[in-house]
Amino acid sequence: MDSERDALQLSFVIPVLNEEATVRPLYEKIAETIKQGELGKFEVIFVDDGSTDGSWQATRELTQTHQEVIGLRLRRNFGKAVALSTGFEHARGKVVFTLDADLQDDPEEIPHFLEKLKEGYDVVSGWKKDRKDPAEKRLPSLLFNAVACRAGGVKLHDMNCGFKAYRHEVLPHLNLYGELHRFVPVLAHAEGFRVAEIAVKHHPREHGKSKYGWKRYIKGMLDLLTVTATTRFLDRPGHLFGGLGFGALGSGFLILFYISCMKLIANVPIGSRPLFFLGILLMLMGMQLVSIGLIGELIIRFQRRSSTGRVMERTTNVAPPKPVQRQQNYWPTEPPSVGS
Repeated sequence: MDSERDALQLSFVIPVLNEEATVRPLYEKIAETIKQGELGKFEVIFVDDGSTDGSWQATRELTQTHQEVIGLRLRRNFGKAVALSTGFEHARGKVVFTLDADLQDDPEEIPHFLEKLKEGYDVVSGWKKDRKDPAEKRLPSLLFNAVACRAGGVKLHDMNCGFKAYRHEVLPHLNLYGELHRFVPVLAHAEGFRVAEIAVKHHPREHGKSKYGWKRYIKGMLDLLTVTATTRFLDRPGHLFGGLGFGALGSGFLILFYISCMKLIANVPIGSRPLFFLGILLMLMGMQLVSIGLIGELIIRFQRRSSTGRVMERTTNVAPPKPVQRQQNYWPTEPPSVGS
């Protein structure tokens, strides 16, 4: 298996959902680009995510005529994140590409991704600079990308582009579930990998129809909260909950201070004012959030994660220290007999 991986250069993981008409043309375009660029041995992994048309049959026909093609069929529609994660588990190439099966991503961009990876980056994401989609998809996407990049701390134009390239060692660090495939650059950046972006060609959809609607942006914003909490604040929950808690405490204090001044100066009754109850609520909520943050910090303190997986390389000319011989609190063989 190791020798096979050394020989295999590129893997392509392609989620498929009702894309019967594009499976074969996409493979042929990938194979042609690889052949023209002499990019080495490759494999194409089609992951059928519960298609209800002839996508799986088209994939099976490809596997019978092309040894580079691998077909994986999920029991039902689990979502793109699960499809990608399943494909990653079977990918063997040194560099792994992901792209959509609708032919909107152009395989001719593959050499450009490889050139960017050679500059020392670990993940290269595509940027659909001239996107060939309707305005009702482009405008919400611009807003989503602006918020996601700001919150995730990654300077990209297009977080959600499905055309990406990864070094193989990045994949074990990506725990994809739900809708987290949209935030792969943020997840990789949080693990210390270098992330870059290149502009890619984008073609209008000619076959099938889009699988995404306006609901995905609502889900995306909810997932953004999850990603932010589990990346930027995973090792410091007190900063997240403490910051929110002190914000609520400060707001509650200002409200109660204001109505107290109104009572003392103008003798305005405050017992039945909604603002009075809002101030008390904010104070209580702030104290609870601060307490949750402290509890989170205590949990982190007693459940420290190993840092072994974060070490990229190690160099030294000093021999490692010998292990300390601890004093044993038991007899190594048998206790001495009395009177010996």
